[in-house]
Amino acid sequence: MKKLLAVLLVTVFVLMLFVGAKGSEPLFVSESSSVSYEEAVPDEVIVGFKEGVNLDVARKNVENVINGKLAKKGLKNFAVFKLPKGISVNAVKAILSHDSNVEYVEPNYVAHAFSVPNDPYFSPFQWNFYDYGMLSNGYASKYGIQAVSSWNITRGAGVKVAIIDTGVAYEDYFDPVKGQQYKLAPDLANTKFDTANAHDFVNNDAHANDDNGHGTHVCGTIAQSTNNSLGCAGIAYEATILPIKVLDASGSGTYDAIANGIIWAADHGARVINMSLGGSQGSTTLYNAVKYAYDKGVVIVCAAGNDGRPILSYPAAYSECISVGATRFDGKRVRYSNYGTGLTLVAPGGDTSVDQNKDGYGDGILQQTILQSSTSPADPTQFGYYFFQGTSMATPHVVGVASLVLSVHPEFSNVQVKQALISTAKDLGKAGYDKYYGYGLVNAYGAINWKP
Repeated sequence: MKKLLAVLLVTVFVLMLFVGAKGSEPLFVSESSSVSYEEAVPDEVIVGFKEGVNLDVARKNVENVINGKLAKKGLKNFAVFKLPKGISVNAVKAILSHDSNVEYVEPNYVAHAFSVPNDPYFSPFQWNFYDYGMLSNGYASKYGIQAVSSWNITRGAGVKVAIIDTGVAYEDYFDPVKGQQYKLAPDLANTKFDTANAHDFVNNDAHANDDNGHGTHVCGTIAQSTNNSLGCAGIAYEATILPIKVLDASGSGTYDAIANGIIWAADHGARVINMSLGGSQGSTTLYNAVKYAYDKGVVIVCAAGNDGRPILSYPAAYSECISVGATRFDGKRVRYSNYGTGLTLVAPGGDTSVDQNKDGYGDGILQQTILQSSTSPADPTQFGYYFFQGTSMATPHVVGVASLVLSVHPEFSNVQVKQALISTAKDLGKAGYDKYYGYGLVNAYGAINWKP
């Protein structure tokens, strides 16, 4: 039987060079950003009283009726009460519904400060990271991943993420064999890299440099240097990136290289693997590598594919992997995104054919990468900001969120991380699981607060 050397094809959709077009535009921060949180202090309730009542008497009566304790007096007609064990807010509402002194009963909700980064392109172009209700060029972004509120809790520190791709622009390096100079992308200057364990399985050396641009763009979504007053933000920007090159300058690579990359990542401390790539055929070699990493506790996240067909690409089709489809600004599945039974989640992948926030650009996913040209090869010493689209762009959103989860809960297994992601996803399409959206849109804030 012939040895299978199936080729993985990665599709990259490039809209336009971004640098210079908006470079002088000042940072826009919405003053009316809002987020929906269903979060409250678990053992407290706020009771509002009617005007003119004797507050001392009214508060004492509530204490007696609910068998609770006055915790805090409000400056006007309300007070906070500590609830006895086993009593819910709804139960208190029912108990006090006939109290003529009570105006309302509600949970003691928790609010959060928003930590909006100072990267100038974050607003309005990185709508894909926004909390529900934040404004992108005046249009509410209801289908971002809620990274903003998550950054008040974690930025991904302590988690190593392997990017198995075309490489990453992570170092200044001259390749004496190729006679090629490579440069560190300016907007990755503050990003942490595991340079000692980077590896290139295309050229079989220790320098996983990008000569395509795809892997660098993916890296930006996960861990672009953030709060550096430059360009774009990344989701888990304090995570450590392990660059592994398995795809060549054309964006293609063989299954044996991919398998080696997966094994290498698992053996060199990666907690999460990003594979924004896919092939049409299953393979024992590929599956065995996936199983090896999975059994070592690695969270493996893969792109579903860009054919718009009801079939998942490999390795996304393997149950050990979290498979990711793509959505656009309005939360709808993008026409190119593969779907089918086994799809796990969706995340913003962009749609450059529409401009739903009217910012003058197609709604792709914006990050810095190697200078792109339709007439000449990618130049790994020059960089620009590009809108890309694809399930390749959706996948690093889920990887970034998984990294945030592991940063808060390093003790979690890969099974628990997946459960955190699917249990807290924003349901889209038909209620419950469906083949177009899986369990729904990944939700960073929900996932990092999930408890087993």
